[in-house]
Amino acid sequence: MSTSFLLRNGKRVFSVIGGGCRGTDALSRVHFVSRRFIIDLSYSTHFMDFKGSSIPSSMKKLVRRRCLANCSIPTPGDGDLLVRNRFVGINASDINYSAGRYDPSVKPPFDAGFEGIGEVVGLGLSASARYTIGDTVAYFADGAFAEYTVIPMIKTVPVPAVKPEFLTLLLSGATAYIAMKRLGDLVKGETVLVTAAAGGTGQFAVQFAKQAGCHVVGTCSSNEKAGFLKTIGCDRPINYTSEDLSTTLRKEYPQGLDVVYESIGGRMFDMAVNNLANEGRLIVIGFISAYQTASGVPTVKGGTLPMKLLQKSASVRGFFLPHFLSDYKEAMGSMMQMFAKGKLVCEVDCGDMAPEGRFMGLESVFRAVDYMYAGKNVGKVVVEVTPPSLDSKL
Repeated sequence: MSTSFLLRNGKRVFSVIGGGCRGTDALSRVHFVSRRFIIDLSYSTHFMDFKGSSIPSSMKKLVRRRCLANCSIPTPGDGDLLVRNRFVGINASDINYSAGRYDPSVKPPFDAGFEGIGEVVGLGLSASARYTIGDTVAYFADGAFAEYTVIPMIKTVPVPAVKPEFLTLLLSGATAYIAMKRLGDLVKGETVLVTAAAGGTGQFAVQFAKQAGCHVVGTCSSNEKAGFLKTIGCDRPINYTSEDLSTTLRKEYPQGLDVVYESIGGRMFDMAVNNLANEGRLIVIGFISAYQTASGVPTVKGGTLPMKLLQKSASVRGFFLPHFLSDYKEAMGSMMQMFAKGKLVCEVDCGDMAPEGRFMGLESVFRAVDYMYAGKNVGKVVVEVTPPSLDSKL
């Protein structure tokens, strides 16, 4: 398997090629970065004899490669827009999607990337009734990791400017808004825990819980992130690298947590279950700790979970945004109004503080994904795909 840029529908895109393999080698852990794994050729009996003539000067190995291809710009259909992407969003689930785990029926090559924002540079006849050349749009659809993307008009959202802040609302913001509203059943005065609170979707969960009048606790991995959480209203940031999370929760919140917005999985999920209050609600929106494993999903261990939920009349509720698209329009409208009025912070991290600098160009998507998985981001990770054109309205 390899992670590559491939030609599809006449554009420059990210795609994934290859077959499967077993174990936990690099092929099983699909990254958007160049990774190498080696298949040795049975020279083990000579490994200790580095001067032995039986050790050849070269060997065979499989190397994942990435490439760029220049190709023709795709043509939009009657109800489509051709969008010149300015910014694209990075999501934890990009890895699972590229590994074919979201929909096993989707076979490579396929287009990756879930969200983008840019300028309309071409459109079909039907689409011209709503948009004109030069309009700015954001969209939530497959194939965003490209310089130009053809998008069905019905999957686009008009935005007043090509600010990356609007991009943060498409998946990260909408997930938090709808999940909290539909599954959180928030009541004023309740205690809400948000894991990965300084991340792309966590930042919104913190703010929406606070707007509902709740006491908000947020986990993070650095003092910098803890400081950011305080600025968006988090009552109790917990830096789990310097505080024991379980001990802190038991000591400071002995009555338990009414709602948990959980995206990490593994031990964090177990901790959340163990600290639920009576009638507590645990909302699972992801399990990023497992995305880079061989299977991409956590090991299912029922164990005492049913008993723990029963004893507290608690519940675990899964949330997958595509199942709630009937709520999407209202969510986007509400969030855009809040942002326009200065009532919603949409923190963007374009990698300006990353060792190799700002995420610029499609090539930097690899770095951006690594950056996010290393837990370095504060807010939503965004890549600037193309600079503003000289004749653009942006």
